[in-house]
Amino acid sequence: MQRKRVAPAPHGHPFRRSLGAKPPRARPARSEDDNDIKLFVLSFTAFFICFYTFIA
Repeated sequence: MQRKRVAPAPHGHPFRRSLGAKPPRARPARSEDDNDIKLFVLSFTAFFICFYTFIA
């Protein structure tokens, strides 16, 4: 038994389709400070986990 092919429905909600194309997203510029903060948070978290496991 074969399925009948049905025309694909338009994607998305009708209100979204009425808005038109999405504007392109601008990527925020990343600075060196952002990477430094991420490294500090990661290092602090790793230290805290190691210290907690030795105590507990």
